[in-house]
Amino acid sequence: MVTTLSDRGQTAIPARIRKRFKLGAHQKLEWAEDGKVIYILPVAKDPIAAFRGSAVKGAVRALLTSRRKDDARR
Repeated sequence: MVTTLSDRGQTAIPARIRKRFKLGAHQKLEWAEDGKVIYILPVAKDPIAAFRGSAVKGAVRALLTSRRKDDARR
């Protein structure tokens, strides 16, 4: 997919990409670079809700147990 950069540095996001990633008007995008590669990442409106449910099963329990052990050592 190819788009063109305007004189003002603007480009259009193809409709197929907008639909697939549910991008709408006023959506914030994060631009990141890694050497010679540019990444464009949508910024979640509610980052906590976007993260919810993505933790590995039992990871929260293990983290809390570890913190309790650390507190007990102090």
